[in-house]
Amino acid sequence: MRSSGTRWGRVTMLVQEFRTGVVPPAERWDLWQDVATRTHVPTLMRSGRSDDFEATMRVLPLGDLQIAELDLPHLDTVRTPRVIRRFDPEFLQINCHLSGDGMLVQDGTEGVFGAGQLIVADTSLPYDVRINRTSRRSTTVVVSMPRARLRLPPRAVRRLLAVPLTVDHGMGGALYRWLADVARRADEFTEADAPALASVTTDLLASVLGRCVDSEDALPPESRRRALRTRIRDFIDRNLGDPSLSPATVAAAHGISVRHLHQLFAAEGEAPAAWIRHRRLERCRRDLADPRLRGRSVQAIAARWGFTDAATFSRVFRRAYGMTPTDHRHHHTGRDR
Repeated sequence: MRSSGTRWGRVTMLVQEFRTGVVPPAERWDLWQDVATRTHVPTLMRSGRSDDFEATMRVLPLGDLQIAELDLPHLDTVRTPRVIRRFDPEFLQINCHLSGDGMLVQDGTEGVFGAGQLIVADTSLPYDVRINRTSRRSTTVVVSMPRARLRLPPRAVRRLLAVPLTVDHGMGGALYRWLADVARRADEFTEADAPALASVTTDLLASVLGRCVDSEDALPPESRRRALRTRIRDFIDRNLGDPSLSPATVAAAHGISVRHLHQLFAAEGEAPAAWIRHRRLERCRRDLADPRLRGRSVQAIAARWGFTDAATFSRVFRRAYGMTPTDHRHHHTGRDR
């Protein structure tokens, strides 16, 4: 069990990883209850797999916000008025379900949720969560944060409690992919990344939840801008293979002017066209170094990521990385042999 940040030189890695498999089966349920209580909030827990509760938890502490990925079997979690009186941080718990299914009952609402859905709970109100009602295992990403951090009207947020929200497109899709990617890359982040991770997560959540209750106009302007930038970057990444991808098409897809798009990127010292080229080059560089793609020509890889002219691709690749695409491939092919 890795329960604290790992140090590489002077850099402290953020992720805290817990695995019940490090102890004998008979001790795993007790270990999970202890870890879950320390990393989240006190609850009453029960499970049909308490005899051998094999589960993992990866936690990213980001100041007053926390992102945790849980992979676990059947689990019922109940937060009663008595438990709330003992300790209540006045947090929201936003569950982004990646696989499996579950149910949340809170404030008179019962919501059944599955993969690709978001569901919100409030630690100040009693709730009953059941993970894996019909599935064998679930993976979920839980964002825990103070209610005040979200900066949305409390009454509006309360209307969303226990309501499953599908997050498969638009801002919802951007949020889903962000949380899934942060969870997958948890061991890459350091303490220096915490403020940015917390800020982007908060802005995306506020935008998605705000839209659900028609409250996005209540968001601070900078939060709306950051959320829009994240959505735009996600759109670009999903359309890199389209040769027609350009600042004009990106702006049109988001209902803004090209001038506004340039202003959004300029705030971070970037330009839209340069960002698109950078992301395409990064994908090409990755594929050229992939031994599984040795049989694919350099030109085919370039075309896959939107470069239609081989000479232009070779020139911009060499300018960016100091070697030709072919040399880059040979360098990595030689390393793998």
